[in-house]
Amino acid sequence: MSESILRDKAKEFAKEIVVFMREIKEKHKENILTNQLLRSGTGIGANIHEAQYAQSTADFISKLEIALKECFESEYWLELLFETNYLIEDDYKKLKNECGTIRKMLISSCKTAKSKNE
Repeated sequence: MSESILRDKAKEFAKEIVVFMREIKEKHKENILTNQLLRSGTGIGANIHEAQYAQSTADFISKLEIALKECFESEYWLELLFETNYLIEDDYKKLKNECGTIRKMLISSCKTAKSKNE
């Protein structure tokens, strides 16, 4: 799968996170959980984007692995926001599925990059 597809998906996910978290902040005046998800949800794409300009294959893999960690963290914050009734089920499932898709793509990209680096 092309890195640009992964970058595009991560950027779209980040934009959705920004919109949803803005709505939660305005409606519920909640900042702690939303700020955490904003950081991790936008960090996925930022690290994928940064990987484009990696100094080495090891640096490239490292950036993708950081993006993967941010992805796992985002899934946690999404779950917590849903379980504390800040996100409705439909929105939660949509965001979780998108995050899961990105996570799977990152895992595949990391495996491919590692196998080419051996």
